[in-house]
Amino acid sequence: QGQFLESGGGLVQAGGSLRLSCSVSRSTNRFKYWGWYRQTPGKERELVAHVDKEGTENYADSVKGRFTISRDDARNTIYLQLNSLEPGDTAVYYCNSPRGVDAAQGVWFGWGQGTQVTVSS
Repeated sequence: QGQFLESGGGLVQAGGSLRLSCSVSRSTNRFKYWGWYRQTPGKERELVAHVDKEGTENYADSVKGRFTISRDDARNTIYLQLNSLEPGDTAVYYCNSPRGVDAAQGVWFGWGQGTQVTVSS
């Protein structure tokens, strides 16, 4: 079971920025994909962005052009830069390793505690 320590969330005004970090307790380079997800109360968790070993990035349409995902396999850490934040980005953000590019394929590990991002208008 993987262990994640997500951090970097907080309260920010609309238009602001945050940088999320996910420290993974195992070697991230053993897994092709790493991703960031978010969830709000009453809604299913959604895949926001993922990156593969070659550095190819994919984003949900709602965050494209505003968020940037990256991975540092030497530090076993996954990052998500959030820019131009909107109130609709308010959620708990989680990292995990997707089994494939299709979110329906699921993830390899159980979920961590996540980090809360709150965007005020």
